[in-house]
Amino acid sequence: MKAAVVRDNCDGYVDIKDVTLRSLHEGEALVKMEYCGLCHTDLHVAAGDFGKVPGRIIGHEGVGKVIKTAGDVTNLKVGDRVSIAWFYSGCGHCEYCTTGRETLCRNVLNSGFNVDGAMAEECIVPADYAVKVPDDLDPIEATSLTCAGVTVYKGLKTGNLKPGQWVEVVGTGGLGNLAVQYAHNVFGAHVAAVDINDEKLAAVKELGVDLTINSQKEDASQLLQDKVGGVNSAVITAVSKDSFTDAVNALRAGGTLVAIALPQGDMQLNISKTVLDGINVAGSLVGTRQDLAEAFQFGAERKVKPIVHTRKLSEVNDIIDEMKNNEIVGRMVVDFT
Repeated sequence: MKAAVVRDNCDGYVDIKDVTLRSLHEGEALVKMEYCGLCHTDLHVAAGDFGKVPGRIIGHEGVGKVIKTAGDVTNLKVGDRVSIAWFYSGCGHCEYCTTGRETLCRNVLNSGFNVDGAMAEECIVPADYAVKVPDDLDPIEATSLTCAGVTVYKGLKTGNLKPGQWVEVVGTGGLGNLAVQYAHNVFGAHVAAVDINDEKLAAVKELGVDLTINSQKEDASQLLQDKVGGVNSAVITAVSKDSFTDAVNALRAGGTLVAIALPQGDMQLNISKTVLDGINVAGSLVGTRQDLAEAFQFGAERKVKPIVHTRKLSEVNDIIDEMKNNEIVGRMVVDFT
């Protein structure tokens, strides 16, 4: 089968190779991939930013149909449409797995990083961790919800966002445009979108944004303090460490900064503001299986509609360049059908 594989020199790109998968183990299913989105995390993996994994098949925004199961699998059957997410599996019995925080499992496996992922014609998944895709949800759109969607949905939960509150979404790309939709259509919040790309800001303006700010032209934090008294939470999806520092200053007292993106380096945190204003800083790592099921359902109910464009597997490195150059609105999805 064809698959996108991390190069031996981990230079940030992949090679399209013929790969043979191993046989199924107990508890596993074989999935014929239909679609797989490309995520910034895939770029980190290809570049060895989390540790070098040459030869690894990337991909964790995968959707496909089960074509075979191990003999002991009872929760999936041939023909079921399932997802392959970044959270591939946990140990199932640690304090995190048993308290609804399974993505923090210390023995977690991640698709496309320490196990082969979904950017291939076929993929092996643990049956218990393959979340089913609702029949009413477009499978191409489901790819974006499998990672970008569930990640921002979980981030908004982490920020304790309530109806009528203000949230700042920093970065309006593949994650940010979905964060806007979940915040507005599911959480019932007011949304301020911040980016440096006017085209992306124009795109999310049509999705229910109350306020758009180009942070290269205006001081977003000061503007939000002046116009709305600061935001209740700020969700950072932009791969820029300065965005984290700036967003702290946009928070009102008691506000929460939710860190999602993974730029290199450290963020600055004003200690006086943090203490005197009761500021919370929280990291939010993708979502659990339950979070993903909820994120999918809101997509099936048309409350969230990802911006997606299909491409060919042979174009993956072109997509990587486009992502690095900040040229993409929405998400690029490889079509295996």
